Amino acid sequence: MLKLALLFLVISVIAGLFGFGGISSAAAGMAKILFFIAIVVFLVFLVLALIGGSAIAGR
Repeated sequence: MLKLALLFLVISVIAGLFGFGGISSAAAGMAKILFFIAIVVFLVFLVLALIGGSAIAGR
């Protein structure tokens, strides 16, 4: 997911350099959305790992 966010960021920068403002802002928006989704997924997995790890250690 972060690879896609980075890809959209690069597309946004390149499109901005060539003067395609609409494509650049759309790609930047997609990069932002994908980045925040990746952060949320990371936090969910982190919480699940902490809960699962403490359950195993408590046995």
